[in-house]
Amino acid sequence: MTTPDRPVDLRSDTVTRPTRGMLAAMLAAEVGDDVFGEDPTVRALEERTAALFGKEAGLFVPSGTMANQIAVRVHCRPQDEILLEATSHVYLWEAGGPAALSGVTCRPITAERGQLRLEHLSEAIRPDDYHYVRTRLLCLENTHNRGGGTIYPVAELARLAEWARQHGLAVHVDGARIWNAMVATGVPAPRWGQYCDTLAVCFSKGLGAPVGSLLVGRREQIAEARRYRKLFGGGMRQAGYLAAACLYALEHHVERLAEDHAHAQQLAEAIAVVPGLCLTPPQVQTNLIWFEARPPWSSAQAVAEQLRQRGVLVAVLGPRLLRAVTHLDVSAADCRYAAEIFRQLRPA
Repeated sequence: MTTPDRPVDLRSDTVTRPTRGMLAAMLAAEVGDDVFGEDPTVRALEERTAALFGKEAGLFVPSGTMANQIAVRVHCRPQDEILLEATSHVYLWEAGGPAALSGVTCRPITAERGQLRLEHLSEAIRPDDYHYVRTRLLCLENTHNRGGGTIYPVAELARLAEWARQHGLAVHVDGARIWNAMVATGVPAPRWGQYCDTLAVCFSKGLGAPVGSLLVGRREQIAEARRYRKLFGGGMRQAGYLAAACLYALEHHVERLAEDHAHAQQLAEAIAVVPGLCLTPPQVQTNLIWFEARPPWSSAQAVAEQLRQRGVLVAVLGPRLLRAVTHLDVSAADCRYAAEIFRQLRPA
């Protein structure tokens, strides 16, 4: 077993560095002041991504969190409520953004593997009574991070979207890793886009760009979103250098996500045979592997420390909870090495 010359970093798919081709594209980018609407590379990225998902317009922003929080502000007003799954990124990992930035209440609903179903929502809408908040938005996540990188079945998305429209709700999808869903299922982008009003996609996770997310939707929604981007401090100037990296990623890094999925399966198989480690959920669909350290392991940190000492980095996300993520900078050889290190783990 050949030891890599640097740690195998499985903490997140955000740790990647631009490839040489991506750096060359960034250096060659034609740029302008995007706040004035004069950056041609940003405009090209916005137009291409919107068209890809069958939407009218797009808005380039620094982060997935900003894309999601702008969507909340577009769809909701103070005293409104969002319906979302209890472990969704918008609720759990965006620092209370809906309340702090938009005066909006979240109604978290627990669902298996992070995926809401109609039975979870049948009595979720508040009555039309001034004692209550107003239910305005259904927010879904695809793939679902804490659900284990799980993919929403298209048929279920269609049912949820129809239910939302029947009840006058907008639908926003946090599609930070929608690219993984596309590659794993073969379902093309327009089908994913047709069941939501707005969709946020990320280029700095699986696609390996250094910075950048994009919100797509109807033209009037994106015009309003541009105002909120300014309010939230997301206006950028010569952002075409960043947009060029995202365009390069669209061209070169989408189909290769299948490699990440295969690597994740290899790691999951190794983790599954380690005494005291338990995959949660047990099936890995894309590039995210969540697992628990159960007795006789003293803690998740104890597992992570053993791995670190042997050149493998994972994320500790709870007292007994860990996550490993495959990505562009994890090669097949890296994955084989990490899998072997996992198999050698034993509680102290």
